[in-house]
Amino acid sequence: MASTGKMDVEIEVKSHADKFFEALRDSVNVLPKAFPNDYKSIEVLEGDGKSTGSVRLIHYGEGSPLVKVSKEKVDIMDEANKTFVYCVIDGDLLKFYKNFKSNISVIPKGAGSLVKWSCEFEKASEEIPDPHLIKDFAAKNFKELDDYVLKAY
Repeated sequence: MASTGKMDVEIEVKSHADKFFEALRDSVNVLPKAFPNDYKSIEVLEGDGKSTGSVRLIHYGEGSPLVKVSKEKVDIMDEANKTFVYCVIDGDLLKFYKNFKSNISVIPKGAGSLVKWSCEFEKASEEIPDPHLIKDFAAKNFKELDDYVLKAY
């Protein structure tokens, strides 16, 4: 039986929580524009890409170390609590993990915010490492998104 696990990271950002969450919520448009090296395109397959039940197809760029294609379903988009939960339903990541679910929360902190990212996963086999590369990629994206939001919003 493959093992399951959980990882998380917290990043403090200078952006106001409302603005940072809005940029995350509009990731279909924002991420490819802000980070073309990391995101070639994000296509909405079902829904509007911003609400619960939406399905998005992400084509990653050269900046993504492991995954080039991922299909994700938005499980929860809670604007009031600035929480966004999605699971990977198809793509490269599922070669390594049977299940992969991420949770992002943006919490007001002073003039800025605290961004909490966590993932729950089940490895396809015992030899697969924990998804440290994915965690590091998420942390890098949050820091870069903060810079983008401070300039663009």
